Amino acid sequence: MDDVVYDRAGRGEPLVLIHGIGHRRQAWAPVFPLLTPHRDVIAVDLPGFGESPEPAGGYGVEPALVMFKDLFTELGLDRPHVAGNSLGGLLSLELGRAGLVRSVTALSPAGLWNRRQKLYAIATLKAHRALAQRTPPNVVRRLAATAAGRKALVGMIVGRPELLSPEIVAEDAHALATAPGFEPTAAQSRGSGIRGFAPGRGLRHPDPRKRGFRFTGPVTGVPVTIAWAQHDRILARPRVAELRKVAPNGTFALLPGCGHVPMSDDPELVAQTLLAGSR
Repeated sequence: MDDVVYDRAGRGEPLVLIHGIGHRRQAWAPVFPLLTPHRDVIAVDLPGFGESPEPAGGYGVEPALVMFKDLFTELGLDRPHVAGNSLGGLLSLELGRAGLVRSVTALSPAGLWNRRQKLYAIATLKAHRALAQRTPPNVVRRLAATAAGRKALVGMIVGRPELLSPEIVAEDAHALATAPGFEPTAAQSRGSGIRGFAPGRGLRHPDPRKRGFRFTGPVTGVPVTIAWAQHDRILARPRVAELRKVAPNGTFALLPGCGHVPMSDDPELVAQTLLAGSR
């Protein structure tokens, strides 16, 4: 298995946290201490992001499902709860459909989009990466030192950039600029199909109806919570009728005042959502 880097702490039933594209496990830092009194929390750096090396098996949903299956076995996790944001939300839903987890909480998950929405989201994220790559680190640090600068750097991603420390903003910009997994993962979003994991039957063949990380579900047999950030400027919130197709028995919630990455905008609300979803 790839040498996946993770943080683990707490007590109770296991809860695995999965970040979005271009981010890192520290995205969960604001909610981590709120969860550990109630859950055995494992925050993962996806392969090719944060401190995890690039994956030997390549990028995409199929290799990620295999990686998580192996990681769960290595850590002695018997169908843990899982929660994810953006790309991590898509992977969480896929893990739920594969029957590898006992509950799913997806925060503004990717994959519930049409072609136009997908192109907009990927183009916006790629523009943020290009900005992070082209801006000298000393300039990033100077911008991050002011509230206006933090808004300019991350205002599309979070709802309340003033709550982020200058250090976190600068470190996140560096992680986004240098993540080797960003481009291949973004390229996967334009693919002609992704394979899923069928419990007891291994990997399914490519489904031509699923194009470019589009998740159509359904997830059945496990509790599913899909919570959408009220001020998400990256991904459009689907109608409840569309969410019902993905999770027929799911719980759907709105995260008031939050942006696409809501963990720093309202840590208490996000923690409550994760605890309720994994109850």
